[in-house]
Amino acid sequence: MSGMQAVWPSGTECIAKYNFHGTAEQDLPFSKGDVLTIVAVTKITREQAERLLYPPETGLFLVRESTNYPGDYTLCVSCEGKVEHYRIIYSSSKLSIDEEVYFENLMQLVEHYTTDADGLCTRLIKPKVMEGTVAAQDEFSRSGWALNMKDLKLLQIIGKGEFGDVMLGDYRGNKVAVKCIKNDATAQAFLAEASVMTQLRHSNLVQLLGVIVEEKSGLYIVTEYMAKGSLVDYLRSRGRSVLGADCLLKFSLDVCEAMEYLEANNFVHRDLAARNVLVSEDNIAKVSDFGLTKEASSTQDTGKLPVKWTAPEALREKKFSTKSDVWSFGILLWEIYSFGRVPYPRIPLKDVVPRVEKGYKMDAPDGCPAVVYEVMKKCWTLDPGHRPSFHQLREQLVHIKEKELYL
Repeated sequence: MSGMQAVWPSGTECIAKYNFHGTAEQDLPFSKGDVLTIVAVTKITREQAERLLYPPETGLFLVRESTNYPGDYTLCVSCEGKVEHYRIIYSSSKLSIDEEVYFENLMQLVEHYTTDADGLCTRLIKPKVMEGTVAAQDEFSRSGWALNMKDLKLLQIIGKGEFGDVMLGDYRGNKVAVKCIKNDATAQAFLAEASVMTQLRHSNLVQLLGVIVEEKSGLYIVTEYMAKGSLVDYLRSRGRSVLGADCLLKFSLDVCEAMEYLEANNFVHRDLAARNVLVSEDNIAKVSDFGLTKEASSTQDTGKLPVKWTAPEALREKKFSTKSDVWSFGILLWEIYSFGRVPYPRIPLKDVVPRVEKGYKMDAPDGCPAVVYEVMKKCWTLDPGHRPSFHQLREQLVHIKEKELYL
């Protein structure tokens, strides 16, 4: 979000539908298609909102959490020298101001009122913004996650991520992985990933070490270095001649334990796949890529979803939950036991969803133990309510391990 932080509720994720270049230095420029994610809650009273929107500028606006209706939002708009406050009503998963026109999300609502006042005192012209880079740096400093750029050496590129290069780095003599972003437009999504990672700590999740926010050189997320790369590449490069049945089951359990932890903390990963699991020097599998992680029961645009890994209800109705992660875990198990093959081999991508919705399930990979294949099939139950929890899945996998049923 161009190094700025808008006054929006925490966790709001919006896609810009138009270009806004800004007319003043403090404006928030964005381009059509940018994903804007807000990381920090800005608790603002009615009086504070009126101070923030002073001096009056018709069409200047902000959205705050309602003080009278906690959990709801209030749209505050500067108009002809005074500030009007409009309660945004949340009903049946949709938002409305007048209970006549309903919107899927805040960005849709704002976009509508930027083109037409439609009952408001004025159309919305410009969002009120605050210094986001400084705010983010302060936030990470306060919570103990800010690192010093002087202590970090960037050594070489080891991968390309959604937001920019991933580099091998040296932080005070220790090898680290560093996600680097210099494009301000995606900075907020980048910071959202870091903010999620500060809340999660488990031996099978890739551990955040800290964040560096540099106004001139960009943003950096520093994580533990996973020497053996992604699980899918690891499986493909070693194969069954190197990786025994005990190793495959251990990877399966590693991932399941991380997902049980996310489940217990009410987080949904939404992009669980072998490409998003990394392997450490001592062969521990750890779940990574928290860019999409949100609190449970969230929704998301389905345009860019990995069809072969995503549960039918998530594709069809945008219903993401721990149970949709369970479906993806079943696909990941299939990847592990097929040594990194692409799921649904020989089925054209366009045919995958129709066949799955009719009850089609992939065959067991060659050499996969029957008991493990049964676990996969339980994950692929069409009714999410009948899928096992990650806690139950871990218990099943532990039972398979203890009884040596995988051999």
